[in-house]
Amino acid sequence: MAINAGARLDRLPMSAFHRRIMWLIGIGMFFDGFDIYVASTVLGATLKSGFSTLPQNALFVSMTFLGMTLGAFATGFLGDRFGRRFTYQANLMIFGLASLASAFAPSMWFLIVCRFFMGVGLGAENVVGYATMTEFVPPQARGKLQGIMAVFVVTGLPISALAGLLLVPLLGWRVMFVLGGVGAIAVWYARKQLPESPRWLAANGHDREADELLNRIEAEVAAEKGPLPPPATTVAPAFSRAFSSLFSPQIFPRLLVGCLVLIVINTLLYGFVTWLPTFFVSQGMDIAKSFMFAFVMSLGAPIGSGIGALTADSLGRKTVIIGASLMAIVFGAIYPFVDQPILLTLVGLLLVIPVYVLVALLFGIYVPELFPTEIRLRAAGICNTFGRGATILTPFAVVWLFGHYGITGVLAMMLSLLLLQIVVVAVWGVEPKGRGLEEVAAGDTRLHHDTHLTHITPPPPL
Repeated sequence: MAINAGARLDRLPMSAFHRRIMWLIGIGMFFDGFDIYVASTVLGATLKSGFSTLPQNALFVSMTFLGMTLGAFATGFLGDRFGRRFTYQANLMIFGLASLASAFAPSMWFLIVCRFFMGVGLGAENVVGYATMTEFVPPQARGKLQGIMAVFVVTGLPISALAGLLLVPLLGWRVMFVLGGVGAIAVWYARKQLPESPRWLAANGHDREADELLNRIEAEVAAEKGPLPPPATTVAPAFSRAFSSLFSPQIFPRLLVGCLVLIVINTLLYGFVTWLPTFFVSQGMDIAKSFMFAFVMSLGAPIGSGIGALTADSLGRKTVIIGASLMAIVFGAIYPFVDQPILLTLVGLLLVIPVYVLVALLFGIYVPELFPTEIRLRAAGICNTFGRGATILTPFAVVWLFGHYGITGVLAMMLSLLLLQIVVVAVWGVEPKGRGLEEVAAGDTRLHHDTHLTHITPPPPL
């Protein structure tokens, strides 16, 4: 990277530029989260009204994951080939239009087909949104800002639950898809202002365009914050953009870790959290009460993601991942034995909080940091592909386990995966805390810094 894009971006103090990027990407990802979690409220209502059956609900969720799997895989290659900007706009339009079409579904089978196309856009957005933001943020604040991005996404859970509680009994479940679709299209228009990633431009030989963009960014930040410190001069390792580079001795172990942790968190989310209203209805609870219980528990989503955002930079990624996994195991083991409604909601909330600490760390922070710019979206896309793909069968496993063993059987599967995650992250995980993306990508290779440029003033907190 002849223009030293990474070092020039990493020495910038946090500014209005970074916050503008965060908001433009984050609002789009909020609607991504809203549309993902809409299943939690819609499926309870379609089941109760007779529009769907429990097996059809399972197929609806599975088709969501099939679409997300294909979307995550495709966007990885498109994003590395054609740029971050092209992919995050394309996927937003896809799931926005599919969401609007879902509002007019004449049958559950038509809704399932629409949900597949929504899934394609949703899977792509999750990959490219986090990866793009990662490439703009300096290392000292990267965990915090990426965690805030996860808060945007998971806030879609309580908002969709609250909308379901207030609107579905009055207007029916179709209104949920109208809200998500209109919001996504509006954000698509606003997000046309987003610039391309300078790191991607430099890594793909567009040096002049990258330099011009960096000059504009630096001028904007300097006008707000004053003179900028000089960038460190680094000899960053060059990585091949070939597909085979994913299987190199340095990258392949990271790819395996990324795939495993995303399999675990996807199974937790879509094998437990999104099924809460359906579990409650199947156990005889009326639809309004089930939505109320699910809404209270869903408040743990922004709380957990916020905790992840605030602790990732101070405690480190691996420490927070392992600690949150242990907390989820503890409360997951208690949950099946609680039958008092108030206590059930409290323990459920305490279970949801560490799950969403993991959402922030794994989706938003950890996996996008593991790979070099040249193959970041491809590698993250493959990790998300395995994460989403593994959960195509999860709804059917959940239906079978719930039918034979109740909620205890469902949670036993979740806790086993959490134990596996703790071992894998502790033994094979890398720690990106406080390190530039180029340094993380280099692995054990030490970047060479000019001695008079290594001490760069860290950016102030947000």
